[in-house]
Amino acid sequence: MNLILSTAILVTTLTSLVLVLRYRNTRIEGSVPVPFVTFLAILFTSGLDVGLIMFPLVDFQTFATEPDYAFSNPLALEFGFWGFLVWGFYFLTTFYFCVLEPRLGLFEIPAIKIANNLTIIGTCAFTGYLFLHYLPDYISGIPDTLRYGGVALVVLVAVVSSTHLRFVKALSLGSTGLFLLLIIGAFFGSGVGLSGLGESLAEITNYFGQLHRFVLPLNDYHAFYLFWWFAWSIMIGQFVSRFVGGLTAWQLLLALLVVPSLPIALWFSVLYGYFTRDITVTGLLSWAMIGVGVLFVVNSLDSLTRLYTQNIGLTVERLGTVGYVAINWAILFALVLSFQFTPFKIEWVGLVVIGIYLAIYILVFRRRAQLVS
Repeated sequence: MNLILSTAILVTTLTSLVLVLRYRNTRIEGSVPVPFVTFLAILFTSGLDVGLIMFPLVDFQTFATEPDYAFSNPLALEFGFWGFLVWGFYFLTTFYFCVLEPRLGLFEIPAIKIANNLTIIGTCAFTGYLFLHYLPDYISGIPDTLRYGGVALVVLVAVVSSTHLRFVKALSLGSTGLFLLLIIGAFFGSGVGLSGLGESLAEITNYFGQLHRFVLPLNDYHAFYLFWWFAWSIMIGQFVSRFVGGLTAWQLLLALLVVPSLPIALWFSVLYGYFTRDITVTGLLSWAMIGVGVLFVVNSLDSLTRLYTQNIGLTVERLGTVGYVAINWAILFALVLSFQFTPFKIEWVGLVVIGIYLAIYILVFRRRAQLVS
């Protein structure tokens, strides 16, 4: 599996470099362009999920103790798993859906359309599963009935939010603002001060000195993350491409690589202060992390639910609001449970997405004359 993953990464990375050099000054605009700040908020909250909030403190401990990660510090490693280079996945797909898909219509081919929408639904469910799985780490002793009921409610809120695009936009902007407030609150609660935060941020720079190590999977855990990014890449590009507001190709790539990485770097640096000082996250901060985590789950699920329902015709206009909510809630919550109670893995979804990439590459090559004309 890792050989397939590595090959896919090298091919897509090379493709992105070729595209940004060849079409660097080409203006890219989606079907529903929005202001740049709104676009970034939608990208940030749709392109991330609850793992951003809940994974770092666990990962820091792993990175500090296992020999595979001895080449760098835990903070730079965590940033490498979540920031900068991995956002390049979204450039390729956003470019494709803005520039090429309207001409080629490859995602309307039945086999590709079915596979694409199945991966969207499966990845949506994985987001809900992560929240279900890690909730006991933040609410100690939570009973299973409350845990499953809470996740069912979160999925329901997300499906309701997906009924109108204005809900998606408003929630994206609100979640981004609350995430920044969470960073500020966690910073003041840590007591590390500006000097301590500066020291942590300086440790992230080691990532750029070791950038080549993060291109291909370091081990199975890093491969899990990269499969996860692949699983998200097509559907996020498909969703956010409609909101691009006239950026050139190089501006789009720069925005994707840099802008989301800044709050990620700040958040991880603040949490790293808790880790290095052995400060336990409890009380108000713990509840605030859960609250923002819930919003990230809702943001991810509502945007992607809206995407796949439009793709396959399970829309509000066709089903009515009640029917739409009931059917999509049942689909997503059932799949959340499938991740919990079956061997189903996100890596399998990532492999299917790589297969879709292969099909698209072949079809684009076969239709290159159509593109030239």
